[in-house]
Amino acid sequence: MTLTTPEAGRPDPATAAEVVERGIGRRAFVQAALAAGAVLGTGLAGASPAAATPRTRLPGEVLQPGQGPIDGEAYLSSLPEEVLWGYLPRVGDAPVARLRSGGTITVDTVSHEGILEDQGRDPVAWFGGHGVPREHVLDDAVAIAAGYDRHPRSFDADGPHVVTGPVSVEGAQPGDVLKIEPLTALPRVPYGVVSSRHGKGALARQLATPEGGITEAEVMPPVGTDGRATGDPTRYGNVSVFTPLERARGGETRATMPVGTAGRRVSWPVDCFAGLMAVATVADAPVPNDPLVNSIPPTVGGGNIDIRRLNVGSAFYVPVVGEGALFSVGDPHMSMGHGEVALTALEGSLRLTFRLTVCKPGSGDAPSVAFRYPFGESPDAWLPIGLSDPDGSRGGQFVDLDVAARRAVVNALDFLEHDLGMERTVAYAYLSAAADFEVSQVVDRTVGVHGVIYKSHFA
Repeated sequence: MTLTTPEAGRPDPATAAEVVERGIGRRAFVQAALAAGAVLGTGLAGASPAAATPRTRLPGEVLQPGQGPIDGEAYLSSLPEEVLWGYLPRVGDAPVARLRSGGTITVDTVSHEGILEDQGRDPVAWFGGHGVPREHVLDDAVAIAAGYDRHPRSFDADGPHVVTGPVSVEGAQPGDVLKIEPLTALPRVPYGVVSSRHGKGALARQLATPEGGITEAEVMPPVGTDGRATGDPTRYGNVSVFTPLERARGGETRATMPVGTAGRRVSWPVDCFAGLMAVATVADAPVPNDPLVNSIPPTVGGGNIDIRRLNVGSAFYVPVVGEGALFSVGDPHMSMGHGEVALTALEGSLRLTFRLTVCKPGSGDAPSVAFRYPFGESPDAWLPIGLSDPDGSRGGQFVDLDVAARRAVVNALDFLEHDLGMERTVAYAYLSAAADFEVSQVVDRTVGVHGVIYKSHFA
C-alpha cells in the first residue's frame, strides 16, 4: 500500500497513477482499477482478492462526512444513528444501508481516539490540545462524542470502538460466506493516536514501575464492589501518543514520533486497514441482562480481528449467520505492528471502500474453511486464522496464544487438504518447513494467530 522508490530509468508507478487520476478523475480512475482487479487477482479460482490501488496517500484535505472523493457506488456515513459505540450489531437489527452482492460501498469510519471518556469525550478540546484546529476535527466524531444516546455508555465495561452499520447484503443467507474486499483506503485526517489504557497491553503491570515514572495505582483504576472500575477516567493514568502523518518524498505517507528530546524522529509507512470487520452472529442476549455484543473480542463472525495483512487488495471471508449478513466496520487503523502490543494500533479515522460479495456453498468462491471460521487472503498468501475463544464460550476472555496457534494450524491443514489437495501429513510437514504463523494481536481478550501460506510456493 505504500509507495516505492522508482528504479533507475523506470517511472514511479505511484506518480504515474496520480497523473492518470488527475486526467480522468479519481472516481473513474478507481472504478477502472477495481474492474481490472477482477481479472488481475491471483488465488483460488473465482475467489481471489481484487488488485486495488496499492497505496495509502493523504488526500490533501480533511474528509468531513460526504465531502471529497467517494469511490463506492453507495456511501455510508457514521452519524450517531448509524453507529454502535462499543458493541456489534446483532442478527435481526435493522440495517442502516443495503447493498447488492458484488456491490461497492464507501464508509466514513470514525476512530474512537480523541472521543473516549479518558480523553474528556471532547475531540475538539483533546485534539486542540495537540495543535489541531477545529476545522481539522471531524464533525461526525464531534457529533458522536456529544450526542450518542443509543445506550448508556460505561467507559469501563463497553468496548471503545465506533462500529458503523449494519449493511444488509442482498441474497446473503445463513450458511453462506460474506467475502469482504477492502478496495481503497484514505486517511480522513492527517494524524492518529496510539493508546495504552485500563492497565492493558502486553506489559500492563510491568510498565507500572518507579523507574518508568508510573505507579500501579495510576495504571490500574480503583475497582468497586461490582468489579467495575470507579472514579474519573481522565485520572486513570492512561497514555495516548498523538502521531502526525506527513507526505514524504515520492508521495509516500508516513507516521512520525519523537525520539528523545533532541528533535530526532522515527517514521514508518502508513498502511491503512480496518481492524474490525464483522457480520452479525448473535440474535438475542448472549447472557441475561446483557443484550449487547461487546466489540472488543473477535468472534467466528470476524469482529475486532486486528490482522494487519487484511489491508487494501486483500479479502476477508466470514460465515454468515443471519439474513443479509449485516456487515459492520470500525476500529480504523493507519498502521499496526503484529501483536498490537501496547493495546491499540495507530488509530485514525479512514474513508474505506469495500466490495461485499455473497459466496454460496459449493460455488468454489470461498475457501472451504470460511463456511465455519474466518479466513483471510492477501494478493500473495492465504491466511488461515486461529482465535482463543471464537464462540465466546469463555466470555471472550480466554487469553491463550497456544490455543489460537493450534486452531490456525488446524485451519491451515484443512485448507491445504480440502482446497489444494495435499495429503494431510505432507501438508503438516510443509507448514513446518515453509509457512509462517504470526501473532495477530495479544490485547483483545480473545487473542489471535494467523498463518501465512505463500501462493508462490504453489505456482
